[in-house]
Amino acid sequence: MGLTNTQYDTIMRDYQRQQARDHDEHARRQAAVYEKIPEFAQIDAQIASASTACARRMLLDGDVASSASEKNATGKNSRVLCQLRQTIDQLSGRRASLLQEAGFPADYLEPVYRCPDCRDTGYIGNEKCHCFRQAIIDLLYMQSNLRETLKSENFSAFSLDYYPDLVPDALTGLTARQTAEHALKTSLDFVRNFDHAFENLFLYGDTGLGKTFLSHCIAKELIESTHSVIYFSAFRLFELFADSTFGRTDSASQQELEQHIFECDLLIIDDLGTELVNSFVSSQLFLVLNERILRRKSTLISTNLSLGTFADTYSERIFSRISSTYTMLRLIGDDIRIQKKLSAGRG
Repeated sequence: MGLTNTQYDTIMRDYQRQQARDHDEHARRQAAVYEKIPEFAQIDAQIASASTACARRMLLDGDVASSASEKNATGKNSRVLCQLRQTIDQLSGRRASLLQEAGFPADYLEPVYRCPDCRDTGYIGNEKCHCFRQAIIDLLYMQSNLRETLKSENFSAFSLDYYPDLVPDALTGLTARQTAEHALKTSLDFVRNFDHAFENLFLYGDTGLGKTFLSHCIAKELIESTHSVIYFSAFRLFELFADSTFGRTDSASQQELEQHIFECDLLIIDDLGTELVNSFVSSQLFLVLNERILRRKSTLISTNLSLGTFADTYSERIFSRISSTYTMLRLIGDDIRIQKKLSAGRG
Protein backbone atom coordinates (compact mmCIF):
# COMPACT_ATOMS: atom_id res chain seq x y z
CA MET A 1 0.00 0.00 0.00
CA GLY A 2 1.36 3.44 -0.90
CA LEU A 3 0.97 6.18 1.69
CA THR A 4 -0.78 9.35 0.66
CA ASN A 5 1.31 12.51 0.81
CA THR A 6 -0.67 13.59 3.87
CA GLN A 7 0.00 10.31 5.67
CA TYR A 8 3.70 10.37 4.79
CA ASP A 9 4.03 13.98 5.96
CA THR A 10 2.28 13.12 9.24
CA ILE A 11 4.77 10.34 9.95
CA MET A 12 7.80 12.43 8.96
CA ARG A 13 6.65 15.30 11.19
CA ASP A 14 6.62 12.84 14.09
CA TYR A 15 10.22 11.88 13.27
CA GLN A 16 11.19 15.55 13.17
CA ARG A 17 9.59 16.09 16.58
CA GLN A 18 11.44 13.04 17.92
CA GLN A 19 14.75 14.34 16.56
CA ALA A 20 14.10 17.64 18.34
CA ARG A 21 13.39 15.74 21.57
CA ASP A 22 16.61 13.75 21.07
CA HIS A 23 18.57 16.99 20.65
CA ASP A 24 16.96 18.57 23.70
CA GLU A 25 17.69 15.51 25.85
CA HIS A 26 21.32 15.43 24.75
CA ALA A 27 21.65 19.17 25.46
CA ARG A 28 20.09 18.68 28.91
CA ARG A 29 22.54 15.90 29.76
CA GLN A 30 25.49 17.88 28.45
CA ALA A 31 24.48 20.90 30.55
CA ALA A 32 24.21 18.69 33.64
CA VAL A 33 27.71 17.31 33.06
CA TYR A 34 29.22 20.75 32.36
CA GLU A 35 27.67 22.10 35.55
CA LYS A 36 29.02 19.27 37.67
CA ILE A 37 32.40 18.93 35.88
CA PRO A 38 33.64 22.35 34.64
CA GLU A 39 36.75 20.72 33.12
CA PHE A 40 34.52 18.68 30.82
CA ALA A 41 33.53 21.68 28.71
CA GLN A 42 37.20 22.60 28.29
CA ILE A 43 38.02 19.08 27.08
CA ASP A 44 35.16 19.16 24.55
CA ALA A 45 36.39 22.53 23.32
CA GLN A 46 39.93 21.14 22.94
CA ILE A 47 38.66 18.14 20.96
CA ALA A 48 36.64 20.43 18.67
CA SER A 49 39.63 22.75 18.21
CA ALA A 50 41.97 19.86 17.39
CA SER A 51 39.52 18.47 14.84
CA THR A 52 39.14 21.88 13.17
CA ALA A 53 42.91 22.41 13.04
CA CYS A 54 43.40 18.98 11.50
CA ALA A 55 40.80 19.62 8.82
CA ARG A 56 42.36 22.98 7.99
CA ARG A 57 45.87 21.51 7.66
CA MET A 58 44.63 18.64 5.49
CA LEU A 59 42.97 21.14 3.14
CA LEU A 60 46.18 23.19 2.95
CA ASP A 61 48.22 20.07 2.29
CA GLY A 62 45.77 19.13 -0.44
CA ASP A 63 46.32 22.50 -2.13
CA VAL A 64 50.08 22.00 -1.94
CA ALA A 65 49.70 18.52 -3.46
CA SER A 66 48.20 20.00 -6.59
CA SER A 67 51.47 21.81 -7.36
CA ALA A 68 54.11 19.71 -5.55
CA SER A 69 54.78 16.10 -4.75
CA GLU A 70 51.52 14.22 -4.01
CA LYS A 71 53.49 11.68 -2.06
CA ASN A 72 54.83 14.33 0.33
CA ALA A 73 51.30 15.72 0.84
CA THR A 74 49.97 12.25 1.65
CA GLY A 75 52.70 11.77 4.19
CA LYS A 76 51.95 15.05 5.87
CA ASN A 77 48.23 14.16 6.05
CA SER A 78 49.05 10.84 7.66
CA ARG A 79 51.20 12.52 10.31
CA VAL A 80 48.46 15.07 11.01
CA LEU A 81 45.86 12.35 11.40
CA CYS A 82 48.14 10.36 13.68
CA GLN A 83 48.75 13.38 15.89
CA LEU A 84 45.01 14.12 16.00
CA ARG A 85 44.16 10.55 17.02
CA GLN A 86 46.69 10.66 19.82
CA THR A 87 45.37 14.00 21.07
CA ILE A 88 41.72 12.90 20.90
CA ASP A 89 42.51 9.54 22.54
CA GLN A 90 44.18 11.29 25.45
CA LEU A 91 41.35 13.78 25.84
CA SER A 92 38.67 11.08 25.46
CA GLY A 93 40.36 8.99 28.15
CA ARG A 94 40.34 11.92 30.51
CA ARG A 95 36.72 12.60 29.54
CA ALA A 96 35.64 9.03 30.41
CA SER A 97 37.47 9.16 33.74
CA LEU A 98 35.79 12.41 34.71
CA LEU A 99 32.32 10.98 33.89
CA GLN A 100 32.95 7.89 35.98
CA GLU A 101 34.36 9.85 38.92
CA ALA A 102 31.27 12.11 38.89
CA GLY A 103 28.92 9.11 38.94
CA PHE A 104 27.58 9.38 35.38
CA PRO A 105 27.07 6.27 33.21
CA ALA A 106 29.81 5.76 30.61
CA ASP A 107 27.32 6.29 27.74
CA TYR A 108 25.58 9.28 29.34
CA LEU A 109 26.63 11.68 26.58
CA GLU A 110 26.14 9.29 23.68
CA PRO A 111 23.38 10.33 21.25
CA VAL A 112 19.91 9.42 22.55
CA TYR A 113 17.57 7.75 20.04
CA ARG A 114 14.12 6.20 20.27
CA CYS A 115 15.25 3.87 17.47
CA PRO A 116 19.04 3.39 17.43
CA ASP A 117 18.84 1.43 14.17
CA CYS A 118 17.86 4.43 12.04
CA ARG A 119 18.80 7.14 14.53
CA ASP A 120 15.24 8.42 14.43
CA THR A 121 15.33 9.24 10.72
CA GLY A 122 12.91 6.48 9.65
CA TYR A 123 15.38 5.15 7.08
CA ILE A 124 18.37 2.85 7.01
CA GLY A 125 20.06 3.83 3.78
CA ASN A 126 17.27 4.02 1.24
CA GLU A 127 15.08 1.46 3.01
CA LYS A 128 12.33 2.21 5.50
CA CYS A 129 13.31 1.20 9.02
CA HIS A 130 11.19 -1.28 10.98
CA CYS A 131 10.11 1.64 13.19
CA PHE A 132 8.77 3.46 10.10
CA ARG A 133 6.70 0.42 9.16
CA GLN A 134 5.33 0.34 12.71
CA ALA A 135 4.59 4.07 12.48
CA ILE A 136 2.53 3.37 9.35
CA ILE A 137 0.51 0.72 11.21
CA ASP A 138 -0.01 3.01 14.21
CA LEU A 139 -1.19 5.83 11.94
CA LEU A 140 -3.55 3.52 10.08
CA TYR A 141 -5.04 2.28 13.34
CA MET A 142 -5.60 5.86 14.46
CA GLN A 143 -7.26 6.84 11.18
CA SER A 144 -9.39 3.69 11.04
CA ASN A 145 -11.40 4.68 14.17
CA LEU A 146 -10.96 1.08 15.36
CA ARG A 147 -7.81 0.97 17.52
CA GLU A 148 -9.40 -0.18 20.79
CA THR A 149 -12.07 -2.36 19.20
CA LEU A 150 -9.62 -4.49 17.24
CA LYS A 151 -7.76 -5.53 20.37
CA SER A 152 -10.60 -7.94 21.12
CA GLU A 153 -12.45 -8.34 17.82
CA ASN A 154 -10.26 -10.24 15.38
CA PHE A 155 -10.08 -13.61 13.63
CA SER A 156 -8.45 -15.30 16.62
CA ALA A 157 -11.53 -14.39 18.71
CA PHE A 158 -14.14 -15.30 16.07
CA SER A 159 -16.05 -18.38 17.25
CA LEU A 160 -18.30 -20.64 15.20
CA ASP A 161 -19.79 -22.02 18.42
CA TYR A 162 -22.49 -19.34 18.36
CA TYR A 163 -23.87 -20.68 15.08
CA PRO A 164 -25.92 -23.89 15.53
CA ASP A 165 -25.48 -26.70 13.04
CA LEU A 166 -29.05 -27.94 13.37
CA VAL A 167 -31.94 -26.54 11.30
CA PRO A 168 -31.17 -25.73 7.63
CA ASP A 169 -32.28 -22.35 6.31
CA ALA A 170 -35.38 -22.53 4.12
CA LEU A 171 -33.82 -20.29 1.44
CA THR A 172 -30.37 -21.86 1.12
CA GLY A 173 -30.64 -25.27 2.74
CA LEU A 174 -27.60 -24.42 4.86
CA THR A 175 -27.41 -24.34 8.63
CA ALA A 176 -26.28 -21.27 10.54
CA ARG A 177 -22.91 -22.97 11.14
CA GLN A 178 -22.41 -23.74 7.44
CA THR A 179 -23.36 -20.18 6.50
CA ALA A 180 -20.92 -18.75 9.05
CA GLU A 181 -18.16 -21.11 7.89
CA HIS A 182 -18.67 -19.88 4.32
CA ALA A 183 -18.60 -16.23 5.45
CA LEU A 184 -15.44 -16.83 7.49
CA LYS A 185 -13.65 -18.57 4.61
CA THR A 186 -14.68 -15.85 2.17
CA SER A 187 -13.43 -13.17 4.58
CA LEU A 188 -10.08 -14.89 5.01
CA ASP A 189 -9.75 -15.26 1.22
CA PHE A 190 -10.66 -11.58 0.85
CA VAL A 191 -7.72 -10.65 3.10
CA ARG A 192 -5.36 -13.16 1.51
CA ASN A 193 -6.08 -11.96 -2.03
CA PHE A 194 -6.44 -8.28 -1.18
CA ASP A 195 -3.34 -7.14 -3.06
CA HIS A 196 -4.08 -9.25 -6.11
CA ALA A 197 -7.81 -9.03 -6.72
CA PHE A 198 -10.33 -6.19 -6.51
CA GLU A 199 -13.27 -7.37 -4.38
CA ASN A 200 -16.06 -5.90 -2.29
CA LEU A 201 -18.10 -7.54 0.46
CA PHE A 202 -21.74 -7.09 1.44
CA LEU A 203 -22.64 -8.66 4.80
CA TYR A 204 -26.32 -8.90 5.63
CA GLY A 205 -28.56 -10.59 8.16
CA ASP A 206 -30.46 -9.90 11.36
CA THR A 207 -29.06 -7.92 14.28
CA GLY A 208 -26.39 -9.51 16.45
CA LEU A 209 -25.12 -12.21 14.10
CA GLY A 210 -21.48 -11.10 13.91
CA LYS A 211 -21.44 -8.95 10.77
CA THR A 212 -19.66 -6.05 12.45
CA PHE A 213 -17.35 -8.44 14.30
CA LEU A 214 -16.36 -10.09 11.03
CA SER A 215 -15.69 -6.73 9.40
CA HIS A 216 -13.43 -5.87 12.35
CA CYS A 217 -11.52 -9.14 11.82
CA ILE A 218 -10.86 -8.15 8.22
CA ALA A 219 -9.87 -4.62 9.22
CA LYS A 220 -7.28 -5.80 11.75
CA GLU A 221 -5.57 -8.15 9.30
CA LEU A 222 -5.35 -5.47 6.62
CA ILE A 223 -4.10 -2.76 8.98
CA GLU A 224 -1.44 -5.11 10.31
CA SER A 225 -0.23 -5.57 6.72
CA THR A 226 -0.07 -1.73 6.37
CA HIS A 227 -3.25 -1.23 4.35
CA SER A 228 -5.35 1.83 5.12
CA VAL A 229 -8.77 0.96 6.54
CA ILE A 230 -11.42 3.47 7.55
CA TYR A 231 -14.52 2.49 9.49
CA PHE A 232 -17.72 4.54 9.67
CA SER A 233 -21.16 3.74 10.90
CA ALA A 234 -23.57 4.72 8.13
CA PHE A 235 -25.08 7.43 10.34
CA ARG A 236 -21.67 9.02 11.01
CA LEU A 237 -20.55 8.80 7.37
CA PHE A 238 -23.55 10.68 6.02
CA GLU A 239 -23.42 13.14 8.90
CA LEU A 240 -19.88 14.04 7.82
CA PHE A 241 -20.98 14.40 4.21
CA ALA A 242 -23.80 16.69 5.30
CA ASP A 243 -21.41 18.84 7.35
CA SER A 244 -19.07 19.29 4.39
CA THR A 245 -21.81 19.75 1.79
CA PHE A 246 -23.78 22.35 3.73
CA GLY A 247 -20.80 24.43 4.79
CA ARG A 248 -20.39 23.27 8.37
CA THR A 249 -16.70 22.48 7.68
CA ASP A 250 -14.06 24.34 5.68
CA SER A 251 -13.08 23.33 2.16
CA ALA A 252 -9.72 21.90 3.25
CA SER A 253 -11.43 19.56 5.72
CA GLN A 254 -13.90 18.54 3.03
CA GLN A 255 -11.11 17.70 0.60
CA GLU A 256 -9.27 15.69 3.25
CA LEU A 257 -12.46 13.79 4.12
CA GLU A 258 -13.12 12.92 0.49
CA GLN A 259 -9.51 11.87 -0.01
CA HIS A 260 -9.69 9.46 2.93
CA ILE A 261 -13.07 8.04 1.93
CA PHE A 262 -12.32 7.65 -1.77
CA GLU A 263 -8.68 6.58 -1.51
CA CYS A 264 -8.33 4.36 1.57
CA ASP A 265 -7.59 0.72 0.73
CA LEU A 266 -10.73 -0.51 2.49
CA LEU A 267 -13.76 1.52 3.48
CA ILE A 268 -16.13 -0.13 5.97
CA ILE A 269 -19.69 1.21 6.11
CA ASP A 270 -21.38 -0.44 9.08
CA ASP A 271 -25.11 -0.71 9.76
CA LEU A 272 -26.21 0.73 6.44
CA GLY A 273 -29.95 1.29 6.67
CA THR A 274 -29.97 2.68 10.21
CA GLU A 275 -29.51 6.25 8.94
CA LEU A 276 -32.40 8.42 7.79
CA VAL A 277 -32.57 7.62 4.07
CA ASN A 278 -33.42 10.52 1.77
CA SER A 279 -32.34 11.80 -1.63
CA PHE A 280 -29.17 13.35 -0.20
CA VAL A 281 -28.12 10.11 1.50
CA SER A 282 -28.85 8.07 -1.61
CA SER A 283 -26.86 10.40 -3.84
CA GLN A 284 -23.87 10.43 -1.47
CA LEU A 285 -23.94 6.66 -1.10
CA PHE A 286 -23.96 6.19 -4.87
CA LEU A 287 -21.09 8.68 -5.16
CA VAL A 288 -18.99 6.73 -2.66
CA LEU A 289 -19.74 3.33 -4.17
CA ASN A 290 -19.20 4.48 -7.73
CA GLU A 291 -16.00 6.43 -7.05
CA ARG A 292 -14.43 3.54 -5.19
CA ILE A 293 -15.37 1.07 -7.91
CA LEU A 294 -13.84 3.35 -10.54
CA ARG A 295 -10.67 3.68 -8.46
CA ARG A 296 -10.68 -0.08 -7.71
CA LYS A 297 -10.73 0.50 -3.98
CA SER A 298 -12.47 -2.18 -1.91
CA THR A 299 -15.54 -1.49 0.22
CA LEU A 300 -17.22 -3.59 2.90
CA ILE A 301 -20.86 -2.91 3.75
CA SER A 302 -22.87 -4.47 6.55
CA THR A 303 -26.62 -4.11 7.01
CA ASN A 304 -29.44 -5.61 9.04
CA LEU A 305 -31.78 -5.26 6.07
CA SER A 306 -32.82 -8.17 3.90
CA LEU A 307 -31.97 -7.88 0.23
CA GLY A 308 -35.59 -7.15 -0.62
CA THR A 309 -35.88 -4.39 1.96
CA PHE A 310 -32.51 -2.98 0.92
CA ALA A 311 -33.62 -2.80 -2.71
CA ASP A 312 -36.81 -1.02 -1.67
CA THR A 313 -34.95 1.42 0.59
CA TYR A 314 -32.25 2.59 -1.80
CA SER A 315 -32.32 3.49 -5.47
CA GLU A 316 -32.27 0.88 -8.20
CA ARG A 317 -28.85 2.03 -9.42
CA ILE A 318 -27.38 1.58 -5.91
CA PHE A 319 -28.74 -1.94 -5.61
CA SER A 320 -27.54 -2.69 -9.14
CA ARG A 321 -24.02 -1.49 -8.33
CA ILE A 322 -23.86 -3.60 -5.18
CA SER A 323 -25.41 -6.75 -6.60
CA SER A 324 -23.08 -6.71 -9.61
CA THR A 325 -19.79 -5.82 -7.92
CA TYR A 326 -20.05 -7.17 -4.35
CA THR A 327 -19.81 -10.67 -2.90
CA MET A 328 -22.97 -11.20 -0.86
CA LEU A 329 -22.56 -12.92 2.51
CA ARG A 330 -25.63 -13.72 4.57
CA LEU A 331 -25.46 -14.66 8.25
CA ILE A 332 -28.33 -16.41 10.04
CA GLY A 333 -28.96 -17.73 13.53
CA ASP A 334 -29.68 -16.34 16.98
CA ASP A 335 -28.50 -13.00 18.37
CA ILE A 336 -24.99 -13.64 19.71
CA ARG A 337 -25.21 -10.84 22.25
CA ILE A 338 -28.27 -12.48 23.82
CA GLN A 339 -26.51 -15.86 23.76
CA LYS A 340 -23.56 -14.39 25.65
CA LYS A 341 -25.82 -12.79 28.26
CA LEU A 342 -27.73 -16.03 28.79
CA SER A 343 -24.47 -17.96 29.06
CA ALA A 344 -23.10 -15.48 31.60
CA GLY A 345 -26.33 -15.70 33.60
CA ARG A 346 -26.08 -19.48 33.78
CA GLY A 347 -22.45 -19.18 34.88
